[in-house]
Amino acid sequence: MISSQKNLTNLRKAAITSGISLIIMALAAGFSYGYVHGSLVVSGDISTTYHNIASSIMLFKAEIIGWVVILILDVIVAWSFYIFLKPVNQELALLASWLRLTYAAILGIAILNKVFVLLLLNNTDYLSLLKIDQLQVNIALYLEAFEMIWSIGLIVFGVHLLVVGWIAFQSNSIPKIISILLVLAAIGYIGIHLGKTLLIEQHIITTIELIFNIPMIAGELGFGLWLLFKGGRVTIKS
Repeated sequence: MISSQKNLTNLRKAAITSGISLIIMALAAGFSYGYVHGSLVVSGDISTTYHNIASSIMLFKAEIIGWVVILILDVIVAWSFYIFLKPVNQELALLASWLRLTYAAILGIAILNKVFVLLLLNNTDYLSLLKIDQLQVNIALYLEAFEMIWSIGLIVFGVHLLVVGWIAFQSNSIPKIISILLVLAAIGYIGIHLGKTLLIEQHIITTIELIFNIPMIAGELGFGLWLLFKGGRVTIKS
């Protein structure tokens, strides 16, 4: 009885940790990518992008901090998901955890490109040695590298969500609508970012985004809210 109560407590702690982390990540991603990156980076316009970032260094630094927060929380979620999902299927829960850690590592590599942009803009030696057009091209390449590397990571992330969705589907505690949304979100992530990585035409990627946008938002965020308010209150099992 004591052991059962302890297990239930551990599950609840893991659920709360996962839920809070996912919600904070959604907010941080909305700020770093949705607001800052979306405001500063103008696709196809290197000059405007350069001047936007150069004139908003503090905002750009805040974006990088947001990404680092997301990276740390991804590691925490990889652990808490494993704790919460292993009663259903320990092998798949471990696989999902490693996939998320792999994604986090790829995200870390992507974030370094943002740091390189910051170094270029903050170092007076680089500014004096490079012509303005050379500086702009270098910054544009680092920003494109960020997008490409992150897209590769999001393919791995999509596979992670697919595994999590399947585990959730096996559980008799997690609502089936959440498992379906997680699987749809996984398909969306994999399809969109395979398209970006393979340089498929933009209109095809845009169509996939329109189809899967809602499940991609609702899937993990909905799971996070369920974990926060309901997860671990009863024994989770297959």
